[in-house]
Amino acid sequence: MAHDFDDDSCNHSTNEHFQTVLSQALENPSRRRLIQGGFGLATLSGLAMLPGCASVGQSAAAGKAAALGFASVDKSILDNVILPPGYSFKILHASGDPLNASVPAYSNRGVESDDWSARIGDQHDGMDIYYIDAAGKYSVKDTGRAVLSVNHESSAEAHFLHAKGQTSNGISGRKFDQFGQWDLGTRPELEVLKEINLHGVSVVELSKTAAGWSYKLDSPLNRRVTAQTPVRITGPSAHLADIRALMATRYDRSGATSRGTLNNCGHGKTPWGTYLACEENWAVYFQMPLGSNPVDAKAMASRKRYGVVNTPLTSANKAERSQGWHTVSTTDDRFARWNIAAVGATAAEDFRNEPNTFGFNVEIDPLAPNAVPAKRVAMGRFAHEAAVCGLPKVGAPLAFYMGCDSRNEYIYKFVSTALWDAKDVGGGMAAGDKYLSEGKLYAAKFNADGKGQWIEMTFADPRIANHTAYRFANQADVLVNARHAADALGATKMDRPEWGAVNHSNGEIYFALTNNNASNRTPVKVDAANPRAYMDADGKKGAGNPNGHIIRFKEDGHSSTAMGFAWDIFVFGAEEDAGAANLSGLTAKNAFSSPDGLWFSKATGICWIQTDDGAMTDETNCMLLAAVPGQVGDGGKITVSNTMTVNGAQVTGKQDTFIGAALGEARLRRFLVAPKGAEVTGITETEDGKTLFVNIQHPGENTPAMGAAAQYTLESGWPANQGYGPVGRPRSATLVITRQDGGLIGV
Repeated sequence: MAHDFDDDSCNHSTNEHFQTVLSQALENPSRRRLIQGGFGLATLSGLAMLPGCASVGQSAAAGKAAALGFASVDKSILDNVILPPGYSFKILHASGDPLNASVPAYSNRGVESDDWSARIGDQHDGMDIYYIDAAGKYSVKDTGRAVLSVNHESSAEAHFLHAKGQTSNGISGRKFDQFGQWDLGTRPELEVLKEINLHGVSVVELSKTAAGWSYKLDSPLNRRVTAQTPVRITGPSAHLADIRALMATRYDRSGATSRGTLNNCGHGKTPWGTYLACEENWAVYFQMPLGSNPVDAKAMASRKRYGVVNTPLTSANKAERSQGWHTVSTTDDRFARWNIAAVGATAAEDFRNEPNTFGFNVEIDPLAPNAVPAKRVAMGRFAHEAAVCGLPKVGAPLAFYMGCDSRNEYIYKFVSTALWDAKDVGGGMAAGDKYLSEGKLYAAKFNADGKGQWIEMTFADPRIANHTAYRFANQADVLVNARHAADALGATKMDRPEWGAVNHSNGEIYFALTNNNASNRTPVKVDAANPRAYMDADGKKGAGNPNGHIIRFKEDGHSSTAMGFAWDIFVFGAEEDAGAANLSGLTAKNAFSSPDGLWFSKATGICWIQTDDGAMTDETNCMLLAAVPGQVGDGGKITVSNTMTVNGAQVTGKQDTFIGAALGEARLRRFLVAPKGAEVTGITETEDGKTLFVNIQHPGENTPAMGAAAQYTLESGWPANQGYGPVGRPRSATLVITRQDGGLIGV
């Protein structure tokens, strides 16, 4: 993308950064076992790796992989999906495919005249499968009939959906992504309706035959939840009136309902069988047009912390950081809602509160098309990236782990008030009301001794009640402005927390920290968690840690209500020729960068890692890797030597750290490489572990703007170039991957 909003930092608090915590640890030799990599043990003299993985001693027959059983895929810059020998894929569905037979087949020329509300959305992302029993209810067992819920993250490639690209102010054929610039003007209604409706979630019925899984056209379960779908506003009963006061708009002056869901990236699956569509980069769709009335100072402080446009345009600034959806009409609320200026006399007469209605986990019952989705305010408002439920235990509260995906943001935990009752399996939205409306929200603080604390986010805490950067009014304000509250509590800044995942074998929680530009990280400023100071070998991402890493932690006593946890680093991404920066000993067969999606297989125990990268894309497209996980506390010690040019001078230094090193291919292998320009994201599997669903998002992302010839010079022609759909523009799609011998995936 021209601009990646994930890379923005709206956190200007003085809270400790993760690298500060770790540098403190190194000052005390007794604490130097803080960082212990999950892939093995290497001594300073370079002895061979020793197994340090809890799963290694378990047999594949017991359902946990002892080692990976496929040949690692080589790097690739081909415009294809590459899999190991013995594996194959088919495409389940792609952007624009119809949900019912009354909708014309997708043209792939941008000439559709419908509003996209009955088509598969764009930019496939997080997803999950839900089995259906003979009575039409949710089943935890594979019945051969299911629905698949798929997130659709963005309209960044919306120009492919219009015949001549996006149009603004009478000019067409230009490429604008959701973070780009729009000239002032009016956009065509149909273009905007398509872009609004391609967001959200697609739910399709699946059936399994001898030929594998496919989706069923015309199923009554097929539906779209878009940015226009009515949703309920829920929250703790004691604070619900205050919450809804913050949600009041011209659409619903009571604030009890709102519309839609946007920019859904990672997801969550509840123990009772519903879907959580997490709202990530929702902040960039709003605008305050030229000459608008500004909002009050408190609203401005809230918006600033979330990256929402804060001031009206001026005559000197004739570009907008939005999609221009509000330009279609000032009277039609489908479009006027994106104008967040103070147009009316009160907030209930305009849409100044519309940004408050986004940034939540949105619960959807995939098997109940008439059930109204719910925004779960008790779980906090931020740039949600996945909502991972810890291992449920009957009679104990449930814990959901969540990341806020921007640089220097936080990791959160929500703990339900209700105790888990297995009788609630299949309970739908009523079970969601029980477990996700009442509970406590926490922010994580990582300490230098390898321990951490969960800090409750409550208005009763003086640090929140007396916070000066943002004046909280009540607990509802804390939940709706959770980023400000975490600042007040001194939570630990993290490097872009992306997807989380739970290791089903031991309950440990993993989070992908995608990367850090950290231009000021030099060999004299490294620390144990970020011990590398180097220029990206190809100059794509500058200095620092451009390749990211994965952190993991275990709760004290394996309890969902634990207030403390132990943590370490699982693996560092790197190019194999990065020298001392390659702390996990990656090779050409498993080098990776910018971990994003994370997911554990229940059938095999494999930890699947998906990448959304820009640092290695000159030599390989993004990828999916399989890892045999270990446990918090395994690993070993190495010394890292750093050399980097700083202000024209060569600077060197050494850093002791405890990480996974000399990683062998038996435990981390590249399984899939994507087409050109694509991110690999979204993954789930069938109960037997023999079918893997994987999403390919935004192939051809770097396609130049449509030129005077009114056609694109396409970076990618996928998936049509592999036989799916009409030839033309690239499309996001869901893959169905199987082993040709019918065996378990990955082992």
